[in-house]
This record gives sequence, C-alpha cells and structure tokens, in this order.
Amino acid sequence: MTQQALIRRLTYKFVETNLLTQALTHRSYSAQNNERLEYLGDGALNFIIANQLYKRFPTLDEGDLSRLRAQLVKEATISEIAISL
Repeated sequence: MTQQALIRRLTYKFVETNLLTQALTHRSYSAQNNERLEYLGDGALNFIIANQLYKRFPTLDEGDLSRLRAQLVKEATISEIAISL
C-alpha cells in the first residue's frame, strides 16, 4: 500500500507528511526511523487506554485495570487492528 493510499484509508490529513514517512520507516532501512516516534506513541496509547478504562470501569482496582490495559495494548492486539485497517 502506498503512503497516499494509507492516507485515504485512514481518512486523515497529515500536516507533516515527513513524520508519517518517518513513522513508517524501520531502523534497518534508515537512521531517520520510527523508534523515537514509537516510544512517544506507546506512551500516548497507554495513557489513552488507561484513561478510558478508568472511566468505563470505576469499580475495578488498579491491578485489574493494569492487566486489562496490558491486554489491549499488546503487540498481537495492535497488530490485529492494524491489519484490519
């Protein structure tokens, strides 16, 4: 899939397309790769999921919330979502 096809599929207009290119670049291909963006994205995703779980499940304790969040943000789950896109 080309970058333009991905943009159309996501129905999102990227302001800085160079960041999209970087996000899609593996470190074996270029020194300008997605590692730092992945670090930032992982933190943002964890926060967003934690916030939603906290709101949706007010009676769960932090241990249960942590386990549920871990299940949702693990590689296999994220991979399934990415493939479906």
